[in-house]
Amino acid sequence: MTGSVVLDGHSLTVEDVVAVARDAAEVRVSPDAAARASRSRAAIERAAAGSAPVYGVNTGFGKLASVRIPPDRLLELQRNLILSHCAGVGPPLPRPIVRAIMLLRANVLLQETSGARPVLAERLTQLLNAGIHPIVPEQGSVGASGDLAPLSHIARALLGDGDVEIAALDAEAGRRVSAGAALAEARLEPVVLQAKEGLSFINGTQAQSAMLALLLHDARNLWRSAHGAAAMSLEALRGTPVPFDARIHDARPHAGQKSSAALMRALLENSEIRESHRTNDPRVQDAYSLRCVPQVLGTVSEGLDFAERILAVELNAATDNPLVFGGELLSGGNFHGQPVALALDVLATVLTTLAGIAERRIEALVNPDLSQGLPAFLTPQAGLQSGYMMVQVTAAALVAECRTLCAPASVQSIPTDANQEDYVPMGMAAAMKARRVLANAQRVVAAELLCGAQGLEFLKPLEPGRGVADVYRKVRHLVNALEADRPITDDIERLAALLEREAIV
Repeated sequence: MTGSVVLDGHSLTVEDVVAVARDAAEVRVSPDAAARASRSRAAIERAAAGSAPVYGVNTGFGKLASVRIPPDRLLELQRNLILSHCAGVGPPLPRPIVRAIMLLRANVLLQETSGARPVLAERLTQLLNAGIHPIVPEQGSVGASGDLAPLSHIARALLGDGDVEIAALDAEAGRRVSAGAALAEARLEPVVLQAKEGLSFINGTQAQSAMLALLLHDARNLWRSAHGAAAMSLEALRGTPVPFDARIHDARPHAGQKSSAALMRALLENSEIRESHRTNDPRVQDAYSLRCVPQVLGTVSEGLDFAERILAVELNAATDNPLVFGGELLSGGNFHGQPVALALDVLATVLTTLAGIAERRIEALVNPDLSQGLPAFLTPQAGLQSGYMMVQVTAAALVAECRTLCAPASVQSIPTDANQEDYVPMGMAAAMKARRVLANAQRVVAAELLCGAQGLEFLKPLEPGRGVADVYRKVRHLVNALEADRPITDDIERLAALLEREAIV
């Protein structure tokens, strides 16, 4: 394990989520947070012992909220809730996503407003530290009243029911065993849910929010890498860096645009290629896909900033129902995932924009009518060889798919629970779409890196800007220059895997 994350219900960050989900950082519960959770629990105990109806404590759920539950069946009520809501279908979510969901759920359960005993959060951290991961199907949540199905599949494991995977994070596959056996192996007792605790566990946006956290981390890395690809393409196409002059962007001072232009200037600094054609290039302006990189990728950054603002609140927000405020319980709708669903839809849109402009530069690199003297399809023997002809086709296919996935999920409500839950956000659908778009965009940028590096081969011995030269070396560490036709899939996938791990700029 590397590092340690302490949960207190109020200070979780995206970096913490990544550290636990992917890097096996140890997780602990703050003693002060546990003490606060224990104190707020008293309000739930009083409600359970009282005669007044309190939603989810001594009543049924959703449309069945008017059904009173006798005191001697309140624990059965909570267990039944979890078992009945384990209705997810489809392939299981990847291990890092499940870990991220578990972390977020533990953090929220430490909120004073939840009324859950701290043992629930502590047990989740114990499972994380032991490498025990519930099997969570990816489909079945509409995002309100929270991510009910995914969270129920996680809660089920705490009860000692169902199956889990035991695995180290770097293991390709783990052992699938019963939850009861896994708990026994880790010397942990199954949890017996008390009044409201089942509801506390599954009310909330933690599945969609966990995916948003990981996607945002990766999208920000890809945003930086996309500048490396764009700058390398500009060098290979002998474009001009003039459009990145700070004065232009100070005149339209969008923060993302200014950051993007600054990054392009840094990448292109000290370019021998630029100096070689500064005085004898007849072009007055480059095409938009080169000239307008800051305006387009700057807008992508603004979209990521919006999603990050939503997530920063959601990571430490009270998303339960009802909520405990001192001795009072108030019913509301903080479990509704509309903010997160919208952020995920925005994420899919801006990543599609990033991929779309990258595909246009790939076309410019391989098309002899646009490539400023580079050989057709970046091969020295065009005709006999097809070179990178199909790289652009693959990129076009991925961008087209991204565009179909940009139809927003957050407006696609279908009423549920006998129309009690009559407007829902479809946050998990938005998350699954955004995940696919990110993977596509990573491959499109990988394809541009492949073509941009190949374009530089034909301009040697001239050296590109220092930042571009560094990107070129990273590409060539994984992929050799194209000298004869060969299968290209592995080249793209190796570069895409690099982009998934880190920013290359």
